[in-house]
Amino acid sequence: MQNSSPEWLESAMGSSVVVWPPWPNKWLESHHIDTMSVLTTDYHPWICSIIAALAVGFAGIVPLLLIPTDHELKTKNGGRNLLQLLLSFAVGGLLGDVFLHLLPEAWSMALEGGAGTHEAFTQVGLCVLAGIFVFIIVEMMASHGSGGPTSTTMKGTPQPTRKEVTGYLNLIANGIDNFTHGLAVAGSFMVSYKTGLLTTGAILIHEIPHEVGDFAILLKSGFTRWEATKAQIYTAGIGLMGALCTLCIGTSDVLGGAQVYILSFTAGGFLNIALVSVLPELLQEERPAQSCAQLLCLLCGTLTMAAVALMC
Repeated sequence: MQNSSPEWLESAMGSSVVVWPPWPNKWLESHHIDTMSVLTTDYHPWICSIIAALAVGFAGIVPLLLIPTDHELKTKNGGRNLLQLLLSFAVGGLLGDVFLHLLPEAWSMALEGGAGTHEAFTQVGLCVLAGIFVFIIVEMMASHGSGGPTSTTMKGTPQPTRKEVTGYLNLIANGIDNFTHGLAVAGSFMVSYKTGLLTTGAILIHEIPHEVGDFAILLKSGFTRWEATKAQIYTAGIGLMGALCTLCIGTSDVLGGAQVYILSFTAGGFLNIALVSVLPELLQEERPAQSCAQLLCLLCGTLTMAAVALMC
């Protein structure tokens, strides 16, 4: 064999580079080493961005490990199920995400883009209202088109159409949010490896508690655990699309102006889901003890997002 010949051993021992296992000499030729170096340098942002975008997107399946399979079982004293508490956490998390992450980031981007203070607030505010109204219109059209119940259910009846629409609307908003995460991750890796890692870590810390709430909303909307998991995987693909957009364009500056509108629209969608679709049903709780528990979970969701905003 070529790589076990005395000539090869003598050459390898006489060099300052230790290679194991001993590859054929042709792989040690200078032009192959130069090619590998160029590939590593040129495609480093692509490889890191794709891996990071997938990691952020697949954070959506973490709740599968945190939410127990018996989340729909009643307690012995006739109390509501664990899902109601998770939905309360989801409302708090969505509100914290909107007011402590999405809106500040959108305002900051608008100001950095050259808009005045009043102009930036107006742009963001209009996009937030657009997100709220678009989600309301879609929900109303779907509910009236089906002719099914929209707010109350009788025991044993199928899941109401409004809840099903809420789950799909949440997926849409979550997909748009993941798209912006992909843009941010790829843009940061194009700056430097360290910046990319810090950005990815910050997004992951923020995304995991947010995804717990999203998963609870999907379960309440009639999704099974496996269906909710598959839906979260699909939204991860949208995050990958965002990263590829930045990488193909070659800079994140071109997409900076669009991100202002995307973030603001997503904030409006999250506000609609939290305050219009989920919270009214939680407010129908008549038992003081259960209402207090739901309020504590709501505050816990908000404080969790506040802690993440302060740390990152």
